[in-house]
Amino acid sequence: MTANHRLLAASCLLSGVIITAPLAEPVPAIVLGSTTSVQDSGLLPYLLPAFTRETGITVRVLAQGTGQALSTAVCVDADLVLVHDPDAEQAFMAAGHGVVRREIAWNDFVVVGPGADPAKIAGSRDPVAAFRAISEARAPFVSRGDKSGTDAKEKRIWLAAGMDPGHAQGGWYRDIGGGMGAALNTAAAMNAYTLSDRGTWLSFANKRDLRIVVEGGRGLINRYDVITLNPVEHQAAGQEPAQKLADWLGSAEAQKLIGDYTVHGQRLFHPEAEPQP
Repeated sequence: MTANHRLLAASCLLSGVIITAPLAEPVPAIVLGSTTSVQDSGLLPYLLPAFTRETGITVRVLAQGTGQALSTAVCVDADLVLVHDPDAEQAFMAAGHGVVRREIAWNDFVVVGPGADPAKIAGSRDPVAAFRAISEARAPFVSRGDKSGTDAKEKRIWLAAGMDPGHAQGGWYRDIGGGMGAALNTAAAMNAYTLSDRGTWLSFANKRDLRIVVEGGRGLINRYDVITLNPVEHQAAGQEPAQKLADWLGSAEAQKLIGDYTVHGQRLFHPEAEPQP
């Protein structure tokens, strides 16, 4: 371990990220640090077996919020990442942790809420105006609060609305510090609004009275990027298979699989080349 790696390991341990020794594998294996939405929606369990059959490379998915996934990569505990927070990704690249960043798919965010729609926002395409109306109505809102890509998007919408609901009075804003499934379950139980990526929403079973109330605006586009990592900081053994996975995700084969993936007859993700609204 180099001096730089010792310093990095100490920093990661202090930040609460546990570094584990690599496990011995009988076949080539890599760790993909991934946002929860592409795992929980079923996309990665659908895609990765095809990659393994073709290459013999096993992929272990470490599903976390985007912020955690990037931190895990910094701490040398992943071989590449698949994430969806453009601002955090740009900072990650600028700091020299990533080498190549490539969009491989997109979908969109949606605002979901109770059928009664106390904020009267149903049918809107403007998330900023919708968030203002939720705040003015003091209608219950559930935030993931987990530094994920969805959480970062939500915070940017509140910022664009000129608000910081984390300091709001009245208890209408609930920060749960959990994943998308937990946020949707909490919103369903509370008859509250929340922001979700469409893929997770479509695959979520416990909708109760929740429905989509805001969708379709260009400001709700949600892109997914794969980032290969700086080989100076990461073990050389993982670089070649990680690059193969990154290349494969952008290939015509994988892009077709992404476009063909459906849940209940509905597409959850679009290939990178498909035009955005």
